Amino acid sequence: MDINLADVTIHIDETLEPAKRHALVDQVREVNGVVGVGYHDDKPHLMIIEYDPDKTSSAELLQTVKAQGVHAELIGL
Repeated sequence: MDINLADVTIHIDETLEPAKRHALVDQVREVNGVVGVGYHDDKPHLMIIEYDPDKTSSAELLQTVKAQGVHAELIGL
C-alpha cells in the first residue's frame, strides 16, 4: 500500500512559552492524517508538519494552528 505524504512549514508569529508550544503540537497531532510534527526550541517560530494530503490539507492545518489563538502563515519552500 502506497501512502502519499506531504509536508508543510508554518511560521508562527508569536514567541510561545513551552507549555503553549506543547499544547499547540498536541492539537495539530490530533488532526486526522497528520503523521509527524517538528517543532523545536532552537527555531520556535517554525513548525513542520508531515501529513497525508488525502486526509487533510495545508489550509486545514493552518486553521488548526490559528484556532489556538496564534497568528501564523504557510511558508512556501
